[in-house]
Amino acid sequence: MAATPKLLKLLGHRAFCSPFASCASRSVAYWNESSTQHGGPHPPEHTSLCHSAKKAKNICSTFSSWNILTTSNAHRSLEFSKASSSEDSTLQLGSPRTTRVVAEDVEVFDSFEDTRVFLELRPEYRLHSYNASETCQSLSVSEGELILHKVTVHQDHLQAQVIADYLCKLSSLPPEQHSVLLGSTRFALLCQLSVKKIELFDTQDLINILKAFVILGIPHSHSMLDVYETKCCHQVWEMSMDQLLLVADLWRYLGHRVPRFFKIFFSYLNLHWKDISLSQLVHLIYVIGENRQVSQDVMQKLESLILKYIDLLHLEEVGTICLGFFKSSTSLSEFVMRKFGDLACADMQHLSSHALVNILKMFRFTHVDHINFMKQFGEIAPQRIPSLGVQGVMHLTLACSALRFLDEGILNAVAASLPPRVVHCRSKDVAKILWSFGTLNYKPPNAEEFYSSLINEIQRKMPEFSQFPEHLLTCLLGLAFSEYFPIEFIDYALSPGFVRLAQERTKFDLLKELYTLDGAVGIECPDYRGNRLSAHLQQEGSELLWILARKDMNSKPEFLETLSLLDTVLGGPQYIKHHMILPHTRSSDIEVQLDVNLKPLPFNREATPAENVAKLRLKHVAVRLTDDLMNQLLKGKARGHFQGKTESEPGQQPVELEDKAAVPLGDSLCNVADKPGAMEIAGLCPPACMQTPRVKLAIQFTNRNQYCYGSRNLLGLHSMKRRQLVRLGYRVVELSHWEWFPILKRTRLEKLAFLHEKLFTSAL
Repeated sequence: MAATPKLLKLLGHRAFCSPFASCASRSVAYWNESSTQHGGPHPPEHTSLCHSAKKAKNICSTFSSWNILTTSNAHRSLEFSKASSSEDSTLQLGSPRTTRVVAEDVEVFDSFEDTRVFLELRPEYRLHSYNASETCQSLSVSEGELILHKVTVHQDHLQAQVIADYLCKLSSLPPEQHSVLLGSTRFALLCQLSVKKIELFDTQDLINILKAFVILGIPHSHSMLDVYETKCCHQVWEMSMDQLLLVADLWRYLGHRVPRFFKIFFSYLNLHWKDISLSQLVHLIYVIGENRQVSQDVMQKLESLILKYIDLLHLEEVGTICLGFFKSSTSLSEFVMRKFGDLACADMQHLSSHALVNILKMFRFTHVDHINFMKQFGEIAPQRIPSLGVQGVMHLTLACSALRFLDEGILNAVAASLPPRVVHCRSKDVAKILWSFGTLNYKPPNAEEFYSSLINEIQRKMPEFSQFPEHLLTCLLGLAFSEYFPIEFIDYALSPGFVRLAQERTKFDLLKELYTLDGAVGIECPDYRGNRLSAHLQQEGSELLWILARKDMNSKPEFLETLSLLDTVLGGPQYIKHHMILPHTRSSDIEVQLDVNLKPLPFNREATPAENVAKLRLKHVAVRLTDDLMNQLLKGKARGHFQGKTESEPGQQPVELEDKAAVPLGDSLCNVADKPGAMEIAGLCPPACMQTPRVKLAIQFTNRNQYCYGSRNLLGLHSMKRRQLVRLGYRVVELSHWEWFPILKRTRLEKLAFLHEKLFTSAL
């Protein structure tokens, strides 16, 4: 309580004496103690309805054991208004939202009220939503004192209707009196009586009491609210759809999660969903999104209603629907998203930035590529970015990254506007922006200023990154894609302490991220002497990523056909190896090695048939060295599998190929099985095969998802992989989707000729 006058002073409110003030001097942590009953802001979700009577009894005894209420937790926290900068917002007593201090400050975003602007679009919304701006007749302090006196005197004889009426009237006290009221033992007694009589309240009483709680700012974690949730659960089947939505909206204002109420509400919806009106539908989707709790069956029904009303929706309502589905992690069909994109394209200039961001979030979530929408978005976004808060800028940038949409105008505008206001970024914003630029493999004109400002902000945000270790790894991977390696942060991120933190304190499995960062540093930072991932975790990460990569590639018929064709071109499986040259880059490769004469080397001994391996082991002695044999070993000899004219030089396309079966186009020291006396020299193959290859080819089988949309620009991870392969001495051979996929539709002869030319031309 000693902090309360200081708090009131900071919030710009005047402290004064009142008939309630004497109680406050004897306060104990009433709301604090009640809030800690559940150990956090969210109540347990397993409480059964049959426990309501017992809970009510416990609540009553708890009320009687507390002497007074305190104001320390009576005011709503910043839960509903996590603005980018806490310095730019202030909290008004008795109000569940923050107020804007500087209206033109683009960094001030009220995530509670700014998501509710759609409620002003139609008068029908007033029937099923709570309007905090509604005014009622004010109650004087003396009248409030009289009510509390009656509660004390007549507590054993008060009827349920009277209790509900008293709570409603007391909520009409001047806002500056609310904190004092919450510090009154007589108000605590009134709440206790309401819990005792709760079964006698009808639906309207319940709604009025919840409104009173909202106005007074009852703490969202107070255990009394669990009893009221139970009562709401009992009343669901007696409420209309408007009343159910209003109750859900009031719980949203209170900030108290009501999972049991929604579970029964969804059962109600399954029977009455066809009767939902347009305004009820939009509001319902909003409420579901804010509570992050949904049944997929219900959302499918709601999507069918969206199609019913889609031509009647305002653009702001489209944004609300997208946000609700996005927050509830529920996808919309491609058809609906394309309809939404068409609606937005028809009048995007008048679409609010908030709605635009929400629609982009859903395009990002569904990965639907609406060309016209993205084109128009690219035209208007650069002008809006300077007036958009950094959280909105982050979402726009992340959407571009997720959709692989590289628009230099948008990214340049982001890079230009961010450095002066980087201090408003959360750790999440810094991470997602760095990741987006790295993923799109784009460096803006002011790259030095842009990256230095964000890297400096990482330093200032280190305490926050300790709370969200996944964000730090996202930052460092985005920087690695762009060839930035801040050693001090990498050393910290790969330290045993942070690795342990990353594995324990986040719901995400960050092993892949840690392994990718560690592998990139090992190749691109040869002078780095800091922390590295342990050998055990490196092995675990390698095995995990290989399982995923092999499963992905083996599920693609076009890849399996390519592997078979390469087997034929080179002369057998021992000349090729499908594996991960750089496991940390998360994709597999086809490796080929060539000798000094640019002939394939049979380096993949795992692919050698077992019987041949046995023969090699048994026939490695008594080899007679002759001049002819030495000439064969040193020079090699072309095998006559071709009938017709071919070019002898590697890398040139054969003019005519008649045999469409096995057509190995190169020779090697082990390919002598068709020659007299071949088995006598088989024992020389293993040491010969171990010679250092002149050329190592890394064949990349790519698809369109590895490139920016509609372009031939590799995304950041794949560009980094090519860069690192070159550092390790490989020549990268791209079997890109735009040239190889059309050839896969041609004859086998044409496919073989193309692969031969591709491989050996690259080796020259």
